Amino acid sequence: MLTPAFEIKQDDTFITIIIKAPYARITDTEIFIERNEFRFHSKPYFLRLSLPGNIVEDGREQAKYDADNGSFTVTVPKETPGESFEGLDMITKLLTNKGQTTGQSPLIEVLNESTDDRQAEKEYEEEEFDWHIEQTPYNEKELSLDCPKYGFANQKSGVFTRLQDEIVEIVDLKNPDQCSISDRREKREMAEQQKFDEDYYLADLYEDDAVKDLLSYNQCLTESFTDEDKEMMRNLPKKEYLIDNKISTYLGLVDIIFAYCYDVRSTEGEHNVESSWTISKLSSTLSWLDTFTSVEETLRACYRRCLCYPLYRNWEFAVKVHHDTVQILNGGRQTLLKCLLDIHRCFSETYPHYLLNDLYITDYCVWIQSADSKQIQSLTDAIQKLNLKKVDVGLDLSLIESQTKEAMVDNVIESLGKDVSNIKIPHDSDDDSSDSSGEYTETDDESTDSECSTNSSDDERDNTKETPNIVVLKSDNENYVEDVECVKNNTDKTTQSEYKFEENNTERTDEAYTQIISEIK
Repeated sequence: MLTPAFEIKQDDTFITIIIKAPYARITDTEIFIERNEFRFHSKPYFLRLSLPGNIVEDGREQAKYDADNGSFTVTVPKETPGESFEGLDMITKLLTNKGQTTGQSPLIEVLNESTDDRQAEKEYEEEEFDWHIEQTPYNEKELSLDCPKYGFANQKSGVFTRLQDEIVEIVDLKNPDQCSISDRREKREMAEQQKFDEDYYLADLYEDDAVKDLLSYNQCLTESFTDEDKEMMRNLPKKEYLIDNKISTYLGLVDIIFAYCYDVRSTEGEHNVESSWTISKLSSTLSWLDTFTSVEETLRACYRRCLCYPLYRNWEFAVKVHHDTVQILNGGRQTLLKCLLDIHRCFSETYPHYLLNDLYITDYCVWIQSADSKQIQSLTDAIQKLNLKKVDVGLDLSLIESQTKEAMVDNVIESLGKDVSNIKIPHDSDDDSSDSSGEYTETDDESTDSECSTNSSDDERDNTKETPNIVVLKSDNENYVEDVECVKNNTDKTTQSEYKFEENNTERTDEAYTQIISEIK
């Protein structure tokens, strides 16, 4: 917990406590008042004050939040109007709990004190022991010129030094206050390379029934603002921005909107409990505090993360999200603002993602309202024209797919080879004799038969046999698979017609071969 910076003012009737808490989660703020004790809690901040006089909670107390400077103003009535509270500028004394004492031994000890008295005093001291956490006043530091920067337009630094517990859940980058921008890019791509799962990617490539349904989803964009949107805009800070690198600011917006579009398509427009994680994880800006200098490297990062982390890791799905992003950018500032407000709501409802609002989203919501429309349209055109290829993302997707297809072809050839070797074709005899009901038999040159005659020699064999399990491979258009190699070479001998097997005069359709040959083609 952080002890926020604060100051206290008073008049005859009220005391006013101003608490500086720029990264507080406003929706979970709690204030407690009892006699001379005042407690304030809003993650990750906690403040406990022991005042020199009593205060009351009688309905006249008020609390306001100023989004411009990230501060709470709490007004509490005094129990005794007109009473003057002394020492309100003695911060250390106010933070010291009334039961807190030093650990020094007394300089004078009464030796003749009775054992009972000492025992009673010991029990009393144990009763008064206070387990409250120690408080150390903390002031948010000014932006350092030497420290690595992050946040909207790279205008913040030192934030995560005091938020080590929260950083683990929202930012993949370790020690962001000690990592340069160039190092962030290198570490991010190494982490993506390690996370990429070939089997997961291939499963979504060939077993993509769920993905197919989501590919047909059409996002619905509304231009009008709801009452909730308008209320959020009224609560936004009133700021103007002096931005040195506008290109990286615009590209950071693209990165965030791309992640948002993925979540919208994957949930079909209905955000769920994982939406905050999805948006923050897929955005390199939010998860790695990364910045970009070109459209190509921005979309490359977007595609890579779409194929490494979320539920659906499919190339065609990422292409659809790319188109969704272009559609939102074409809507201009109003559509972009609605999406940013929606992201702000998602992050506000989950801990600790609300910190990303303070670092990025709130400022983007303010800035986009005055962004240059021509710049947005120019950026949109560049993104729409860019046709990213699989080879561009650096995950060896083409190689993985080609190796998989070769393995599938080999399996099909092996399977067809086994089937062809089992095919038995009846051999017609030279004479008009009918098929016998037995197996192949050799004839003796001296044997005679009343029903048939033969002119064969001693070494001749009777070519007549009965084949009860004759299997003939047929095609509906009478094009036969004459050579197994035609499957691999994709010659004219192989067609995509439906193959049939005739066994003991029972005809059946083998759909497996049809599907396999279709996939090979």
